[in-house]
Amino acid sequence: MKKITLLIVLCSFLLGSQLYAQNTAQISGRVSTKNGVAIPGATIHLLNSNFIGVADNDGKYVLRNVPTGKYTIGVRALNYSTLTREINLSNQQMELNFELKQQGHALEEVIVTAEKREESLQNLPLSVSAISARQAEEYRLWNIKQISGIVPNLYSANPGDNRNVTSIRGIVSSSYDPAVATYVDGVNQFNLDTYIAQLQDVERIEVLRGPSGTLYGRNAMGGVINIITKQPGNNTSGFAEVNFGNFNQQRYNLGFRTPLIKDRLFFGASGLYTKQEGFYTNEFTQSSFDNQHSTMGNYYLKFLASPKLSLSLNVKHNENRNDGAFPLVMGLGDALSNPFVLNQNSVGPLVDNIFNTSLSLNYTGSGFNFTSQSAYQTNYRYYKQPVDADFSPIDGYSIVNNYGSEWNNVKALTQEFRFSSAASSASAFKWVGGTYLFYQHSPNRQGTYLGKDVMGPDPTFTSIATNKSDNFGVAFFGQGTYSLTAKLDLIAGLRYDFEHKKQSIKGEFQPDGAELMETRSDTAATARFNTFSPKAGIQYHLTAQSNLYGTYSRGFRAGGISQLSSNPDEALRSYEPEFSNSFEIGSKNMFFGNKARVNLALFYTTVNNAQVPTLLLPDAITLTQNAGKLISKGAELELGLNPLQGLELDYNFGYTDAKYKRLNLPSNGTSVNFANNKQMFTPDITSMLAVQYGHQLSESQNLKLVVRGEWRYTGKQYFDLENQLQQSAYSLLNGRAGVSTQRFDIFVWGSNLDNEKYVDYAYSGIGAAHLGNPRTYGMSFRVRY
Repeated sequence: MKKITLLIVLCSFLLGSQLYAQNTAQISGRVSTKNGVAIPGATIHLLNSNFIGVADNDGKYVLRNVPTGKYTIGVRALNYSTLTREINLSNQQMELNFELKQQGHALEEVIVTAEKREESLQNLPLSVSAISARQAEEYRLWNIKQISGIVPNLYSANPGDNRNVTSIRGIVSSSYDPAVATYVDGVNQFNLDTYIAQLQDVERIEVLRGPSGTLYGRNAMGGVINIITKQPGNNTSGFAEVNFGNFNQQRYNLGFRTPLIKDRLFFGASGLYTKQEGFYTNEFTQSSFDNQHSTMGNYYLKFLASPKLSLSLNVKHNENRNDGAFPLVMGLGDALSNPFVLNQNSVGPLVDNIFNTSLSLNYTGSGFNFTSQSAYQTNYRYYKQPVDADFSPIDGYSIVNNYGSEWNNVKALTQEFRFSSAASSASAFKWVGGTYLFYQHSPNRQGTYLGKDVMGPDPTFTSIATNKSDNFGVAFFGQGTYSLTAKLDLIAGLRYDFEHKKQSIKGEFQPDGAELMETRSDTAATARFNTFSPKAGIQYHLTAQSNLYGTYSRGFRAGGISQLSSNPDEALRSYEPEFSNSFEIGSKNMFFGNKARVNLALFYTTVNNAQVPTLLLPDAITLTQNAGKLISKGAELELGLNPLQGLELDYNFGYTDAKYKRLNLPSNGTSVNFANNKQMFTPDITSMLAVQYGHQLSESQNLKLVVRGEWRYTGKQYFDLENQLQQSAYSLLNGRAGVSTQRFDIFVWGSNLDNEKYVDYAYSGIGAAHLGNPRTYGMSFRVRY
């Protein structure tokens, strides 16, 4: 016992030496406009550290007890462009004054955490699109699905139940294990069960295009969507927003952030309530279909124990209710010829409750940084009454899953420990590494009801399939960048993942009014998977504003075990992980004093052991098998221009040619190779042009008249691997106009202004189609304080 006590004392002494051995200094200064007008509330942040200051009413700030070294400092304020600067802190006191430009005078400098360190977007040697808080308002992003078209080569859609299927560069999956990973405030939204699609109080959205397995691991084959919400700090702020629109759209959003103990304890909370009538009319009931409402909350408690150590507790919840979760029509032609009309006899109201919480510890030392993030996620999702599975007025097939909270209640635990080089490090080598662990419990019990129009005079019955899965895994990862010279960087990384899966099944049969009978006793199977995900790259800095890079990266999607369905022969059959190898070259450039941005990328990706999902109906269960090899290649362009004061233009273009070199699918009892077929949910072209002009009406009140127009183009795509279900290219027009000040905004807006009719999602095999939203319009009121 004495030895253990001595060891703890020794470790404490060494850590204390780490904390206090390095010399410290003070940074102070003032944040103002070019004309010397103070910018109160501006945030001054030493990147990759806990040192954050806020400008007072005179624009003055102070950062105390900062370890000496080299830093990147970022300064941002509402309605002003972000500014970054490299500093070498060697004296006991340093005075740094900053002049910020109003938005519309130059393009924004964006700081991202795409590689789990805060860095300038333009300096990263990979394809990343970033949407700032201001842009999220301008694009009117209420759901992550709406980034389709904004980000090159990204397509996102859902069948109406608010679970998005997202494709990037032809990498997609319609199963519960996605091909594009989504993170919210650093927490992996483990799969579609625990996935929160709605957006509120967003600080920024980062989209990594291409395999990101080295740092993000499983299911990041296509890329990563990284959502960061606003956190509380030393200044008190808040907002309230109200939106009204046609189809009785209502959206109420408010938030509040404040220090409870200045410089120590901070609290933030935001809430969202949404409601709308459905776009569809159900002929069977002669009423509106898919009426929805939801409630969402996001709460932060942050404790700054010292300038180097912080703890953050974050809680999120999202309750969705939908009277008609699947607004689908059998056949694309019928869906388009008689738009937004369906005929379903069974309307099961959807209850979808999601709860996520995380605890983060962040230590920023003079030798290294350390982050620990523990997260717990749960989702309870069921239909109060049976939901139509044949999407028709007949008494045919229905899905039943309301068997109590013991079932269909998914839980996931994740833990990440991460180390990285210190923010103040002057070393030419920047690195990050750590370990990631997870456990997931998925108890699923679902019945398929066969009605009288299927069974005829025979008794109707319900076939019940019980599938329980318990999965756990561990990963170790590391990635570093070494500056060989001032202009040349070398990048290398490696990740090892191990996963263990257990699937147990049970089959039951229950005729109406009779006792339950067992058709298949409890049976279980296990599977283990492991893989390495390397990355290598090179970056050359032509100038301070222009970079060239080339990278190789490997991605993977986890393997699994098939569930019990109406095809019992496929139950408990394991399928292997899917692997990709991707090569990319690109160039990032800023011109004319941040007035123009030009980013280019070319990519070539091969996918081996491609997982092919098949939806089994009426069970509504996806069967996955390894049945193909895919090759995806293409190009991307991102342009940003600020040619005149107040005038901003953004143009994004993506081209993807994703074809299967080998694709073996069952057909009439045999296996057919559909080689050269196109990948599903992958438009060949995505394109977006946004033009915005802000005219200053009053400089003292920062009163501006803002007019914005958007044109989004989505190329031809297929919704099935056989390439029988297709949607031709289409365009959407969006607009927004109003007045904005430092404190309030009033805008009118419209989406799909020309009321384009198009299929947004269709189920492979049966062709049940869901249309994209019709013309919507409304008005927004927002107050900030």
